[in-house]
Amino acid sequence: MLKFYYNPISVNARRVWVALLEKQIPFELLLLNLNGDQFQEEFTAINPLQRVPVIVDDGLRVVESLAILDYLEAKYPTPALIPSEPGAIATVRMVEMITVNELQPATLILTRPLVELDTDAKKLELAQETVTKILRFYETLLGEQTYFVGKDFTLAEVVAGTLIPSLPLFGFSLDDYPRLLAWAERLEERESWQKTTPDFASIAAAIPNIKAILERRF
Repeated sequence: MLKFYYNPISVNARRVWVALLEKQIPFELLLLNLNGDQFQEEFTAINPLQRVPVIVDDGLRVVESLAILDYLEAKYPTPALIPSEPGAIATVRMVEMITVNELQPATLILTRPLVELDTDAKKLELAQETVTKILRFYETLLGEQTYFVGKDFTLAEVVAGTLIPSLPLFGFSLDDYPRLLAWAERLEERESWQKTTPDFASIAAAIPNIKAILERRF
């Protein structure tokens, strides 16, 4: 059975978790506490980068969430989470890459004040501007569609949808983006979202670990 190493507060791990549930792939859920467990020799042998998510499937180890999502789509193609039409493929990849490469780093900067870490005011301002630009772009891209590429739920939802609903924590109101708000509400109705949403107690308990990780990485 596929082994999935995760932590419930990791958005990177959550997107893999959602995909596993959406595809109904049997897997063993292996919790990795981020208070030092990631530095233990046993886990370091699995992922020398010392972070989640990681999957091990039929002896193959895959790290990094987008690589894992691509692997799952290739090996377990039904139900499909990547469309076949060229323009739709481009849209899904675009949303994935913007979310991971631009939106998520901005939220990491905005997390610092929440865990009482000093942050340069200019960096905070730029991060806020980045989030706003992306939300406006996504609002337009979504248009009147159910999902980013029409009626089909795809990896665009898996990647962006596991991050955007958390933006109110950083002072952004989704009420300003009614199409995205309706889209996020549709996602929250899915069983995969309900099973993977971290509870408040887990988030509160993880704050010291989040602070330590941000101190090391930024």
